[in-house]
Amino acid sequence: MRVGHAPQDERWGGDSSRALCEAGSAYRGPEMKAVVIDRYGGNEVAEVRDAPRPTPGPQEVLLRVRAAAVNPVDWKIRSGMLKIFTGRSFPKILGSECAGEVAETGAGVTRFQKGDRVIGYPGIKRLGAFAEYVCVPEQSTFSLPASIPFEQAATLPIAGLTALQALRNLGRIAAGHEVLINGASGGVGTFAVQIARIFGARVTAVCSAANAELVRELGAGRVIDYRREDFTQDADRYDLIFDAVSKRSFAECKGVLAPHGLYIATLPTPAVLLHQYLTGFLSRKKARAIMVRPNAGDLAWLTGQIAAGRLRVVLDRVYPLDAAREALAYSETGKARGKVVLRVG
Repeated sequence: MRVGHAPQDERWGGDSSRALCEAGSAYRGPEMKAVVIDRYGGNEVAEVRDAPRPTPGPQEVLLRVRAAAVNPVDWKIRSGMLKIFTGRSFPKILGSECAGEVAETGAGVTRFQKGDRVIGYPGIKRLGAFAEYVCVPEQSTFSLPASIPFEQAATLPIAGLTALQALRNLGRIAAGHEVLINGASGGVGTFAVQIARIFGARVTAVCSAANAELVRELGAGRVIDYRREDFTQDADRYDLIFDAVSKRSFAECKGVLAPHGLYIATLPTPAVLLHQYLTGFLSRKKARAIMVRPNAGDLAWLTGQIAAGRLRVVLDRVYPLDAAREALAYSETGKARGKVVLRVG
């Protein structure tokens, strides 16, 4: 089979396969286990079964996946909520971020070689990370220090970078800023609390009472139990409100923003995008939505903070690949404390 052509097995003519082929990937038979869906739906559509093992195109790296993070975006893809991005062709292999070792490199790859420890970000259009092997473009593959376990590293391209880029790039966070983080005990929130403290901000964390001790350990100076108190009615004012779970709107939060305060959401909903446009011209209080962009510099910053002991990756549950359904279901409850991860192999 020539590189860049679709597999002969027509079952693999869907978006995941086609995305893998876009940069030159081919396939060579059913040689790996993967979490596959043949249609959109509930957890019953996610099946661990044999799938064709990909071969890297000229600018791709084949990763032997050791761990893959489970994110809300994964069960939203499974359910069909993001079909505008993922299309209607099947089968698809789920998963958008992972960590592992380089198993093979394409002819044009110059930065990596077999055996290197790496972080891979195939992304939500390409997918494929919930598998024993995945092809990732070289520019979406990043070096991983030996001191950081694969299970921790797999959480960084989405949750870790979302928190960093939201606070630093959009929020321009600085020492002394008053920052409120809604959903502080979740995957993005646990990173955000710590990153805000690294930059010297004062952190108010919104979560359940059961998770109050955790977020205090991570650096929150004040904790609001959302079941007992509505932070949008708070007497305090915040330079930055980061809604890490996108549960409260800009309109609801505007009253507790400082005069030049900023609201940041993790989902670019039509309402957020409208407020982003309108507040750009009409208001000193602004609304923004974060669109994460993985890059080597930001991932190196995160791994450096972890290696130095300043940043902790909070892992709630680690499931084997065969238990992917259970992992997706647990993520969908919205009750995870930190990250949910699949261990592969």
